[in-house]
Amino acid sequence: MPAATDPRILVDAATRDDAAVFRLSADRAIVATVDFFTPIVDDPYDFGRIAAANAFSDIYAMGATPLFALNLVGWPRETLPYDLLGEVLRGGADVAREAGAFLLGGHSIDDPEPKYGMAVIGEVHPDRIVRNTGARPGDTLVLTKPIGTGVLTTALKRDFLSEAELAPAVAVMTTLNAAAARAMLAVGVHAATDVTGFGLLGHLSSLLEASGVAGEITAPAVPLLPRARDAATRGAIPGGSQRNLASLAETTTFGGGVDEITRTLLADAQTSGGLLIAVAPDRAEALVTALMREATPAAAIVGRVVAGRPGRVAVG
Repeated sequence: MPAATDPRILVDAATRDDAAVFRLSADRAIVATVDFFTPIVDDPYDFGRIAAANAFSDIYAMGATPLFALNLVGWPRETLPYDLLGEVLRGGADVAREAGAFLLGGHSIDDPEPKYGMAVIGEVHPDRIVRNTGARPGDTLVLTKPIGTGVLTTALKRDFLSEAELAPAVAVMTTLNAAAARAMLAVGVHAATDVTGFGLLGHLSSLLEASGVAGEITAPAVPLLPRARDAATRGAIPGGSQRNLASLAETTTFGGGVDEITRTLLADAQTSGGLLIAVAPDRAEALVTALMREATPAAAIVGRVVAGRPGRVAVG
């Protein structure tokens, strides 16, 4: 990527943050993000909802308010009927409506493998951007959704799990991070990111590296979705999660009590995961209380930020 030098560019790709931010005026900035992927569930309506919630998540991670979205579609026109695509788009539209955002169009291509997602534009005050660069030693790490969507959706594909058994994961993946964003903005936090394809430990490492600090995770404190441990134990581990786990050798040390299944789950590639928030320790209780008031899927203290080699994570 070319280096961003214009002073109006407030956040770019240099810190691997969740979205780009461009200043319009002293009190207004636009936030832009894009995300799309192949189906992870069988139901097309649910696929649309999950993909949309996942795309909006980056806006919320920055502390911004979504304004509008554009659909991104790849569809095998010769092999899948358009009424299935209609259900995908209906799911995305319903989530956009729930987010209070306008859905204003998009782009589609003929593609042998179906894909769906959105480009989303939001707005934030330049002084209220929540970046992934502000974590400080002593901060408490708080997670707002349980993890395990990668192994669970893989278990569905391998017939280890039924649609009914996947329902709790679908409910979490289709939950917008709007409530979590409201809570963190009300309390005031130092940094945040959303947990998606690089897993909890991968995204935490990026946040810590960008902030110039290290971190610690208490593995038993990390909330898991129902059946996630069972799915991982049965070998329903997606390729992305395997790659994530292999890459952690450079950044992460595991205590002797952290078994292989737990390590895998902490690296599990998530879809539409929660926010991982770094908050001053004297505000951690207030944040957890605010998250519980907002009824987020989780409000778990999972670790802390410490001084050390940037990006390093110790799991115990």
